[in-house]
Amino acid sequence: MVLVGVGGCESVERMEKNRSAGGVGARRFSAHSSEAPSLMIAILDYGSQYTQLIARKIRSLGVFAEIFPPETLSAKITSLRPQGVILSGGPASVYGKKSPRLPGWVLESNVPVLGICYGMQLIAQEFGGKVAKSSKREYGLAHLRLRLQHPMVEGLRADTRVWMSHGDKVEELPKDFRRIADSANCPVAIMAHKKRPIFGMQFHPEVFHTEESEIWLKNFVFGVCQARRNWRMKDFIESSLESIREEVGDRRVICGVSGGVDSTVLAVLLNQALGDQVTPVLIDNGLLRKNEAPQVVEMFAGLGIKVKLIKATKRFLDPLKGVTDPEEKRRIIGRTFIEVFYPHIKKTDMLAQGTLYPDVIESVSTKGPSATIKTHHNRVKEVLDLIDEGRVVEPLRELFKDEVREVGKILGIPKDVLGRHPFPGPGLAVRILGEISPKRLEILRQADEIMVEELHRHGQYDKIWQAFVVLLPVRSVGVMGDSRSYENVAAVRCVTSTDGMTADWYHMPPEVLGLISNRIINEVNGINRVTYDISSKPPATIEWE
Repeated sequence: MVLVGVGGCESVERMEKNRSAGGVGARRFSAHSSEAPSLMIAILDYGSQYTQLIARKIRSLGVFAEIFPPETLSAKITSLRPQGVILSGGPASVYGKKSPRLPGWVLESNVPVLGICYGMQLIAQEFGGKVAKSSKREYGLAHLRLRLQHPMVEGLRADTRVWMSHGDKVEELPKDFRRIADSANCPVAIMAHKKRPIFGMQFHPEVFHTEESEIWLKNFVFGVCQARRNWRMKDFIESSLESIREEVGDRRVICGVSGGVDSTVLAVLLNQALGDQVTPVLIDNGLLRKNEAPQVVEMFAGLGIKVKLIKATKRFLDPLKGVTDPEEKRRIIGRTFIEVFYPHIKKTDMLAQGTLYPDVIESVSTKGPSATIKTHHNRVKEVLDLIDEGRVVEPLRELFKDEVREVGKILGIPKDVLGRHPFPGPGLAVRILGEISPKRLEILRQADEIMVEELHRHGQYDKIWQAFVVLLPVRSVGVMGDSRSYENVAAVRCVTSTDGMTADWYHMPPEVLGLISNRIINEVNGINRVTYDISSKPPATIEWE
């Protein structure tokens, strides 16, 4: 059995309660029934920024994987009958007084265990090896040299490049372990127990940058753990429809929609399960893109779903006057959303949310190593209270974004809808750096519309994970019509990614980029300079705020 774990989005205690009784879709299932999966991989999260990628990569192999905090009770995990355990990386040192430890049951269970980065160092420490500060830290690509043949490295080149991110290293192998590979600055890059299925990797096999990354996890999941493929979206849909009907009964369900992939798939799934019991609500907060509200209503009508439109521009923009801090913007928008949306939920109604697995993980940290990244609107007090009352429907909360798109495809949602780029919950408020005003919103809407038009016209849109324009709090001197201008600067941001956790700037054809720039400068009154953002994530984020 293999275990994999990360943090959640409520406290551990509340999260476990919600999983067992709180929301539709929180119930675990297998590909063949609505009961707990008979075979899965468990991941224990020690705070790595890449932990979600481990689960996502394993699921892409057709095997269910779930993330848990290290302190999760052993009975809770072993009841799921995992075939293996993966220990994630993390920022701590194994010698730190408050550093998270390796639960005793992991090694007592006699299931295959794979430690990655910090997870490997925990294993080394547990078996008496020596972990020490590295004189030369490794961050980025490193050449891996295979020293021994082993099932864990089957099918891999003898000299391959992997992604390192560590300051400590295993300096001396623990007793009964063998060194399988090393690198220039890492004497033990892969280690394996001589008798038991226990392994360690100092690098990150889950990240895109590690060459042949899929093979590393395949060798562990299938070669060592003998897992079977049991995770299919078609079965997920069938199980979810059954679960939704059972939980909701004859109650009405209120579903907030935005036109984005997550809320669209949610609404269509609920509509198939419940029909007219579902009321989708779209709030026009004045922070949407040009003509977005009527387009979303029309799009849902084409799917046979009637959306209730609430116009609330003034309610949102008034409290944002003079606000420049991005976190304060998010707080105001989140609070105003609650004030506008929640009066439409009656005492017997249920609330449906498009919460995804990364939302669940991001909003709650594990105890110790990782920090809460951001507060999600789907985990404010009002939502948590409804969860405690058993009135929240979250059928997608165990899925990653690519899995949601696959569900949407099976449900018959058009390709152009599923292919829409991500759009932040606070909307254009976090794409206008500095103060928000109706005038600045209109400038940004026009620029954004031009960029999207040109990307579609030249066949670039579907090659990009996310593309948008940012209006900067900067003005520059220009010459327009033989006259001096002093106007706003806009930045175009286009990135490629597979999951949004890491991203690279998109190498736009110069002629297309030139057309976008020329059109924005010539057609948008208020912009006289356009820049192109060529930073990657990390160290930058995709959105600017």
